[in-house]
Amino acid sequence: MMNFNISKKALKGYFMKPQHFSVNDGEGIRTLIFLAGCPLRCIWCSNPESQIELCNNSRVYSEFIKEYNINEIVDEVIKYKTFYRYSGGGVTFSGGEPTLQLEMLKSLSEIFYDKAIDMAIETCGYFDFIKVEAVLDKMSTIFVDIKHMDSSKHIKLTGKDNKLILDNIKKMGEKDLPLIIRIPLIESINSDKENIINTVEFMKSYINNPKLEFLPHHFYAEKKYEQLGIPAASKNLKAPSSIYIRELKKLAMSYGIDVVKY
Repeated sequence: MMNFNISKKALKGYFMKPQHFSVNDGEGIRTLIFLAGCPLRCIWCSNPESQIELCNNSRVYSEFIKEYNINEIVDEVIKYKTFYRYSGGGVTFSGGEPTLQLEMLKSLSEIFYDKAIDMAIETCGYFDFIKVEAVLDKMSTIFVDIKHMDSSKHIKLTGKDNKLILDNIKKMGEKDLPLIIRIPLIESINSDKENIINTVEFMKSYINNPKLEFLPHHFYAEKKYEQLGIPAASKNLKAPSSIYIRELKKLAMSYGIDVVKY
């Protein structure tokens, strides 16, 4: 198993392959930087390679996760700077859970901030707020998932309680950080109207001008599960119908939520 103790001298970390020209993870044209590792074990995970200890084939695993030094990552981002400038884009940190490799994330965010490159982050919200706060302050957009409002169901679906996540959202709301809440919509799992109402009521209580994005479930990662030798529970899951999703959008909007789409 790889460990995530990044040497301060070498400053290396573990990443999935960067993705360029993304238009679904923040404003404009963006480069996605996927930091490996995640504290959650969502049954629908689309990046199972980030769940490093689940992989029982190190050869296959090495095809998905690479060790990069910080200069290599910076070079991957900077060479597309012209596209960011003219599209209003930038870099989005994703994963896995990017805050898990915190020293690398902090260093990258400081470098890109100094170079005036716009930054966004996609996070599950399961982190120590005090340690991550300086990173969050540099982000133009913070995407945070609320996978389920019910704590016991959240544990069943992800392996972790949602209290820390909700507490962190409250803290980000208090600071009026640029939050966008995401709900990964899965039929018969978290798409019921009771859960959606509980979510939007929570948002209204703790976030100014709350924004919400629905992410219908997909299963593009089937081949990854096969290659990694990991059983894919999400194979039997599916998104709600487009008609029902429109109903949920109208429901959220009736509570004063700005429903967005990236």
